[in-house]
Amino acid sequence: MAVPVAQAWTVTQHVMRQKIMRRKRYALVLMLEPLFRCNLACAGCGKIQYPAQILKKNLSVAQCLHAMQESGAPMVSIAGGEPLMYPHIAELVRELVKRRKYIYLCTNALLLKEKLEQGLFTPSKYLSFSVHMDGPREQHDASVCRDGTYDVAVEAIKAAVSRGFRVTTNSTLFDNTQPLGMRRFFDDMMALGVEGMMISPGYSYSKAPDQEHFLQKQRTNELFSSVLSNKKRAWQFNQSPLFLQFLMGKHNYECTPWGMPLYNNFGWQRPCYLLQEGYAATFKELLETTAWDSYGKASGNPKCKDCMVHCGFEATAVSKTFGSPVAFGKTVIATISGKL
Repeated sequence: MAVPVAQAWTVTQHVMRQKIMRRKRYALVLMLEPLFRCNLACAGCGKIQYPAQILKKNLSVAQCLHAMQESGAPMVSIAGGEPLMYPHIAELVRELVKRRKYIYLCTNALLLKEKLEQGLFTPSKYLSFSVHMDGPREQHDASVCRDGTYDVAVEAIKAAVSRGFRVTTNSTLFDNTQPLGMRRFFDDMMALGVEGMMISPGYSYSKAPDQEHFLQKQRTNELFSSVLSNKKRAWQFNQSPLFLQFLMGKHNYECTPWGMPLYNNFGWQRPCYLLQEGYAATFKELLETTAWDSYGKASGNPKCKDCMVHCGFEATAVSKTFGSPVAFGKTVIATISGKL
């Protein structure tokens, strides 16, 4: 897989430390939303549906760093909204790099080339631009509801790679995704020189304008099996092999909603990045006072029935990897062989 050795070792140490301390709940990745504003209005996203007074708000850098310290996570995913519209993004990235946190700056890349030319960022092993690419040109542009965005993103990826930055992609698949098109898309992304790709099924955000194309569990298994079966060795994924196998229906996992907690202008979102059912003032409060048994497939909660999204199950897959010699062996074999 595409995760650099130093980063993989940092994550391994973090997970093993939690297991030695017998902690059941801990953060693997802090999902940080310093703002909700965006320069796109994607059909499958509900973030910009907030009232204007909410969209005008930003977290301070100090608030972001405090959340990072609270969570104790070794990785930070800066999302939004569009984080390149956050006025303090360069300062935030610098401060996180100083603290040796691995950063995935999630961006639609419409502003990326401009920011690179302004010299806002410096290449670092701790910083990766995670570019939102929902498949081939036509599929991506339809997903983000604006023609031409695919081509802009491709040029930004080329510019970042040429300057020595780590670049990954993240793709959300819906029920109208064409498997053969995605396989060609993987070839195209690898040809651009991206370090790795992240894929996930879409989740039914209640505020999203398009409610017709979210995936149900059986369809998710069918689609990802079609996309990932006979995986090419050249394809590098920035994800656990066990999670990809889970998407294909080869494992049956429960989610780990606290593994990738979300912090934004409202506080720590309960219970997870996807469901907005209240907020906690501190990470400790989130862990200790959330009714975790009310969520996940085993709970019978209808909102969780079809969810197979990375922010709920990637942490589960990582925990499983280090939970038994068998799971660890499967991960090693998949990593070395390149097969799923």
